[in-house]
Amino acid sequence: MSPRHKNKTVATFLATFLGGLGVHRVYLHGWQDKWAWLHFISLPVSALIAMMAPDQPLMFTGSPFVLSVLAGCIASLTIGVTPDSAWDARFNPGSGRQSMSDWPLAVLLVLTVGVGATALIAAMARISDLLLTGGAFG
Repeated sequence: MSPRHKNKTVATFLATFLGGLGVHRVYLHGWQDKWAWLHFISLPVSALIAMMAPDQPLMFTGSPFVLSVLAGCIASLTIGVTPDSAWDARFNPGSGRQSMSDWPLAVLLVLTVGVGATALIAAMARISDLLLTGGAFG
C-alpha cells in the first residue's frame, strides 16, 4: 500500500487559516511533530498570560499566539512557493502520484501576502501611536 498523497494546496490552506494552531504541521508530519504541539500550546499560554495579567495590553498577552500565527503565515508562503517536484520528493516519495498546483494555490498565496501586509501596516500604525502619542488614538 502506498503512503497517502499530501496535497500542497491543502497544506497551504491549512497553514494560511489554521497555521497558528499548527494544523498544517499535523497534516504534513503527524501528531508526533513537536512544532505542531508548540503552535497548539501558544493559544492556551496566551490565554493564561491574559488571565494572570488582565491589565496588560492584548498586544503583550497575546504575543505567543501572534508569533505562532506569523510562523503559520510564513510556512504558508514557504509551502506555496515550493516547486511541485521538490514537494513530491519531500512529502510524497512513494505515493505514485505527482502534484499539480493550479490557480487556487496562487489565490491562497496572494491572500496570505495581502493579509500579512495589512497586519504589518496595522502593527506599525499601532506602535507609532503608542510611541508618539502614548496611545491617544486607541
